[in-house]
Amino acid sequence: VQLQASGGGVVQAGGSLHLSCVISGRAVVYNALGWFRQAPGKEREFVAAINWIGTSKFYADSVKGRFAISRDNVGNSLHLQMNSLEPEDTAVYYCALDGRHMGWSRNDRAEVYTTWGQGTLVTVSS
Repeated sequence: VQLQASGGGVVQAGGSLHLSCVISGRAVVYNALGWFRQAPGKEREFVAAINWIGTSKFYADSVKGRFAISRDNVGNSLHLQMNSLEPEDTAVYYCALDGRHMGWSRNDRAEVYTTWGQGTLVTVSS
C-alpha cells in the first residue's frame, strides 16, 4: 500500500487549504487514518485521526475547531480541510495508515501507523 499526499502550498494567515491523500495498493476500509506534521527543527506531531468507518474523529488541541478530517472509503482517500491557518501551522504534513484491523486507540501516537505518505509542505505567511 502507498499513500500520496498533496494540496500543500503557500497561504496567508487566516486562509484555507485542503490536503488530500490518495491511497493505492489495496482498500483500507478497515484501517484508521491520520495526519501528522513536522515543523522545521521540531519533532513530528499528531494533527488529526479518523476511525475506519469515519464515525469517530479527534484532533490535536492546537487545530481543534479549525481543521476537519474526513475520508472517502469508495475513493480510498483521506482529506484535511484547514481553515483559519496560522503561521504556527507551517510544516510538512504527512498522511498515515494505522496497520491494525479496525483498531481505534492511541491514534495520536505515531507508532500505531505502519505506512506513511511522503509529505506535503504547508507554509503560512503572517
